[in-house]
Amino acid sequence: MQAQRQLKIALVGNPNSGKSSLFNMLTGLNQKTGNFPGVTVEKHTGISRLPDQTQAQFIDLPGIYSLYPRSLDEQIVSEILLHHRSPDCPDVVVVTVDATNLKRSLLLVTQIIDLGLPMVLALNMMDLVAKSGISYNLISLSEMLGVPVVPINARTGTGIDQLKTVLSQSIAPPTREIFTLFDEAKHGVKELRETLGTDNDYEAYQFLQQPASLSFLSSDERSFIDQLKEKHKFFPGKFHGAETVQRYGFIQSLLDEVTLKPRPETHQGISTRFDKIITHRIWGYVLFFAILFLVFQSIFAWATVPMDFIDGLFASLSNYLTDTLPEGPLTRMLAQGVIPGLGGIAIFIPQIAILFAFISILEESGYMARAVFLMDKIMRKFGLNGKSVVPLISGVACAIPAIMATRTIDNWKERTITILVTPLMSCSARLPVFTILIALIVPDKMVWHFFNLQGLALMGMYLLGFAAALISAYIIKFLIKVNERSFLIMELPTYRWPKWSNVGYMIVDKTKAFVFEAGKIILAIAVILWVLASYGPGDHIERAEEYVLEEASREALAEHELEDRIAAYKLEHSYAGILGKSIEPVIRPLGYDWKIGIALVTSFAAREVFVGTMATIYSIGSEEDQTTIKSRMRAEINPDTGGPRYTPAVGFSLLVFYTFAMQCMSTIAVVYRETKGWKWPLIQLVYMTILAYVSALLVFQVLS
Repeated sequence: MQAQRQLKIALVGNPNSGKSSLFNMLTGLNQKTGNFPGVTVEKHTGISRLPDQTQAQFIDLPGIYSLYPRSLDEQIVSEILLHHRSPDCPDVVVVTVDATNLKRSLLLVTQIIDLGLPMVLALNMMDLVAKSGISYNLISLSEMLGVPVVPINARTGTGIDQLKTVLSQSIAPPTREIFTLFDEAKHGVKELRETLGTDNDYEAYQFLQQPASLSFLSSDERSFIDQLKEKHKFFPGKFHGAETVQRYGFIQSLLDEVTLKPRPETHQGISTRFDKIITHRIWGYVLFFAILFLVFQSIFAWATVPMDFIDGLFASLSNYLTDTLPEGPLTRMLAQGVIPGLGGIAIFIPQIAILFAFISILEESGYMARAVFLMDKIMRKFGLNGKSVVPLISGVACAIPAIMATRTIDNWKERTITILVTPLMSCSARLPVFTILIALIVPDKMVWHFFNLQGLALMGMYLLGFAAALISAYIIKFLIKVNERSFLIMELPTYRWPKWSNVGYMIVDKTKAFVFEAGKIILAIAVILWVLASYGPGDHIERAEEYVLEEASREALAEHELEDRIAAYKLEHSYAGILGKSIEPVIRPLGYDWKIGIALVTSFAAREVFVGTMATIYSIGSEEDQTTIKSRMRAEINPDTGGPRYTPAVGFSLLVFYTFAMQCMSTIAVVYRETKGWKWPLIQLVYMTILAYVSALLVFQVLS
């Protein structure tokens, strides 16, 4: 039986060319996310079936402008396209270009043509081309480039079937050469081709131009290339500028030939008109903070009902298991450990989904790039690169990919500062902590019939983290004695209506990541914590009822009060209780007791574990009534005052502590990997811990 034909197809293109939208349209939900082997650059792969039943694996590569890399992301793409003998080398390359700006996009196209890789040119955004009054002769464009050209609209799906049909056919490598080698380079290229056996002159030319960027070259091959460069006086970048000039000369001639109707001189795009307001030096900031306000108000307003339902559902499930299953350790572990742990994960799915829905809409519409451009003016005053805005904004979702995004910053000092302050941005892992505490201490009231107090408090936490990041960056810039500076260079994409399927893909992808990545940690710690909270040294646990009855012999306690007293005694004398008691002297000045101390320790694995820990601790009580997490925390009594444990002073102290504290082992690990040593992760951990402790202490003392 003949084996099924399989194709590996790489999607390549400039940033904001619509490449990811095309990937979503081609693969739907048949996607998975991972890293390239040996590096922490994220890649997306997906499976689709072509009209001839060929199974195609699509790889969505990071966006690049040319084969000369300026960041690790771009280096990975260059290596994949230049390493023709690698199993990762694609069978076909689909180059997605923004058809409204062909001149800029065709530079990368001409380079890939010269590499001799089978390719298809996908002209995206053809609807915008028509609206702007431009018209191209696509037949002539295909003939002059020597590659198939397919007009598409990646957002609506127009042309996708035609693209699949073209991909199902046998696509020959392009035969024409666009770039003509300079005479000084020809001898070196010839010798390299004879020795290394490269496929064509331009591939060999790239080996000479950037051997340091190509990790697949062996030490012997690098040594040979270095000898060639020395022999022919071929230093890096010698012909880079001249090559670019030559290519743009060809591109201009090509466009003169294939452009049937150029853009009218009087045409002013809607993006240009919107930008006069959105990037305005006053109104731009007003709009930016209004959008932030809308996001955080919505997180509370829209998520309350589903969160309360999930909270009550898991509380009822705990009660059901307690009443139904036979008494024993396994039943208690399920009812008091596993179910509350799962509830601590599931309860925040609505808020995580809403947060990423907004982030996706802002990215899809083109607004996020404007926010980066707008905030660049502020960043410079604090010693940060304009490119630092991208990691800082990404840090609202998660610090780990945000820190990896600092690779686009060429300047070492500004990249290091950005890495050190990015975890101060309140990520989605802090959201569960913020929302549970705000719900306890901030009234669910509307001010002036429009502003929700809890939404305002949540926005305040995010702004506090942003302010702390800026102030910290300002201080650190004086401590790192390097005076280099770099500048923000970025393209502002045109405004578009969000593609709702793309928004849906992002919500599903990020929510799934939260549930299965953070969720595994939360659930594991919940089970471990239940064991630590259910067992202890000596006979205190087994004889708890005897000890409590002896202490309460003079008190008239109801049955449920006696059960709660016994449960509290067991918890206090368990291994978890001993751990909490051991650190209580350190955290008592902050207003915290030993139960909160347990949560502080366990949440070092991941911030969101705080809620799962509290859910488990407060579920280990009277087995007659497993009420909701919020209800149990609200009912917790401070034995020293007789009042509620979670007063505004304690609540805001905890909020501030979690805003500033590192509390994330994964973030420390990625900082170690990015800075290639323990120096900066340890500095970061120490300064953030001190900042969190001192700030929480001041808040508690002032509000008490």
